[in-house]
Amino acid sequence: MATSTTDDIRAEFLVEPFVEGAPGHHVAMALEACRSHGLEPEMGPFATVIVGPTDTVTAAVESMSQAALQHGATAVQVRLGESPATTRFGDLHDVLAQMVAAVEEQLGAPLAELSREQKQAAVRILDQRGAFLLRKAVESVGEMMGVSRITIYNYLNAIHNDDD
Repeated sequence: MATSTTDDIRAEFLVEPFVEGAPGHHVAMALEACRSHGLEPEMGPFATVIVGPTDTVTAAVESMSQAALQHGATAVQVRLGESPATTRFGDLHDVLAQMVAAVEEQLGAPLAELSREQKQAAVRILDQRGAFLLRKAVESVGEMMGVSRITIYNYLNAIHNDDD
């Protein structure tokens, strides 16, 4: 995994649309844009991460976004923040917590404070990002929302029926 200094910044990004199997051409071009700035992107199950000096990372993010959009991406989501001393992925509970935090930030409130429609939107986003593939995620998200696991399953069933 990448290591960093205290002056480094971390960028996490998602390039859409998601393509099953190998990353699409738009993702390959985004990764190449990062490499052209001397950064080696680390592809994870939910986001790709680059770590480096602030000026380098911000320039790479701009190049990456342009390259992805010019090659067929429909959306690019980027999150910049201070880099921990060592970049690492924690256990699966940490991954779910990070995914939930990103959704809460995107929707502007903690899961428990969302309206019913917003909770359904949150479940859709988490489902699209693969959160419910994690063991006990349905129960954990239900607890965070203040609803039962049955409610989460009902939301998921409605989402999957809409997609058919």
